[in-house]
Amino acid sequence: MANETKHTLRRILRDLKKERKWLIVTLLLAAVTVALTLWVPILIGNAIDKIEGKNKVDFSAVTRILITIGGSVAVTSLAQWLMSIFHNKITYETVEKLRNRAIARVQVLPLSYLDTRATGDIVSRMISDVDQFADGLLLGFAQLFTGILTILGTLLFMLMLHPGITLVVILLTPLSLFVAAFIAKHTYAMFRLQAEYRAEQTAMINETVTNQKVVQAFGHEAESMREFDEINERLSEASRKATFFSSLTNPCTRFVNALVYAAVGLTGALAAIKGPITVGQLSCFLSYANQYTKPFNEISGVVTELQNALACAARMYALIDEPAEVPDAPDAAVLTKAEGNVDFRDISFSYVPEKPLIQHCSITVQRGQRVAIVGPTGCGKTTLINLIMRFYDVNSGEIQIDGSDLRKLTRHSLRENIGMVLQETWIKNATVRDNIRMGLPDATDEQVIAAAKAAHAHSFIRRLPQGYDTVIHDKSGELSQGQRQLLCIARVMLALPPMLILDEATSSIDTRTELKVQAAFQQMMQGRTSFIVAHRLSTVQEADLILVMKDGQIIEQGTHETLLQKGGFYAALYESQFAH
Repeated sequence: MANETKHTLRRILRDLKKERKWLIVTLLLAAVTVALTLWVPILIGNAIDKIEGKNKVDFSAVTRILITIGGSVAVTSLAQWLMSIFHNKITYETVEKLRNRAIARVQVLPLSYLDTRATGDIVSRMISDVDQFADGLLLGFAQLFTGILTILGTLLFMLMLHPGITLVVILLTPLSLFVAAFIAKHTYAMFRLQAEYRAEQTAMINETVTNQKVVQAFGHEAESMREFDEINERLSEASRKATFFSSLTNPCTRFVNALVYAAVGLTGALAAIKGPITVGQLSCFLSYANQYTKPFNEISGVVTELQNALACAARMYALIDEPAEVPDAPDAAVLTKAEGNVDFRDISFSYVPEKPLIQHCSITVQRGQRVAIVGPTGCGKTTLINLIMRFYDVNSGEIQIDGSDLRKLTRHSLRENIGMVLQETWIKNATVRDNIRMGLPDATDEQVIAAAKAAHAHSFIRRLPQGYDTVIHDKSGELSQGQRQLLCIARVMLALPPMLILDEATSSIDTRTELKVQAAFQQMMQGRTSFIVAHRLSTVQEADLILVMKDGQIIEQGTHETLLQKGGFYAALYESQFAH
């Protein structure tokens, strides 16, 4: 744990180096603030010494001192204001860069990472944890700068006034250090645990709210509440412990402050009676005693915030440090205009080593062929699509497009040549027009409307409040699932890449519209290599080649008629769907 804290702190300091010039300015302003703040007690002590008794007041000297004090306080206030501005700039620019690095990392993380992590946990790291880190950094570094300078400056001024009394203060200092170390040791672990439980709770809330219809449909409300209560109880317990240890800061440091103040008052009074210091200098010492112990109080509080910030920063850096997907080879070729010849050469793949899925699969697909992939749920149909798109790489063997191994092509150029319509639709928060234009940002309005008409989406789009300018949202209910799917189909029809993947592309569309869309698909697939994943066998009868999968293996392949004549697994599937 200690090594992790040190490593995280080094990472933060390394990131802050990029703001070096502003840090230097902030440090100089802190030095000015502390110097003037420590000078004021000396001025006050001098003013007290100018008041010797009744009718023995040097009013002109006191007036000059008061004017000097007023000027010092004004300059101190200005320096503190500027320091706050520059410190905010450092903090929020650092946080901005952190979030940019995090989202950039998410863009290149392998799907295997995203598939095995709760979305809420990733969101929590990027939002809640970064906010907590910003709060700790904002509060912590400003007070840390001024606190350390105040302690050093106060000791220096006190040594100049009276080394003996200063020694008393120094001897009591370890008490403050002990309090700070004790709090730091116990709070980091609690705040780290608190951050983890908060992320778990965020993930659970995200999943529950997003899938509330499913929760209610299956009467899972009570179970969801129990699960939430259990996570909430753990978060509450960790928060209570973190708060308990952090709440020790104030009473403990106040106790140490009182000890130091009493010791300085006693020894200072004795020194003033004996003559080494004046009454004004004694008042200066008492002021310094408060100023000396105050930073320890603040630093102890800062330690609590910094522990929380470090715990959150550690989780953030863990996300940033996650290994990216295997990058494109340095000599990777750019696939410009794919012809569509696809060759699976003895490929094997499994998501986890102990559970083999696709084993020694070989397929040859000619340019322009329509290939249907059918089989029971979990047989590997979508996995095959993931391998073609190179969302995952094969464990052995190779997949070739036009004679080139996919791993020797850039991912971007590969995916530019393949259009996908999936069962699960994705709509971005933008206008209908921008959603259709996603694959071809420079498309004209006429092209967008033509694609929408081809997908049979034009009629319902016209009925929207602002037509193609209507802003739609991914999770809202303004569009039905079928309408969302039609928009995704229009998106692909606008781009018209050389190869197509249709994964249950019409699963949410009514039968009448499906027939029209299927006709549009037939026209769109002319001359394009197409892979069609379907459960409804009525949608694949026109395919040039049907691959029948079971347990990750292709057990049959051929046309609809030849597979029926074989009377094998496909024939049994077909009869089960169309038996009267």
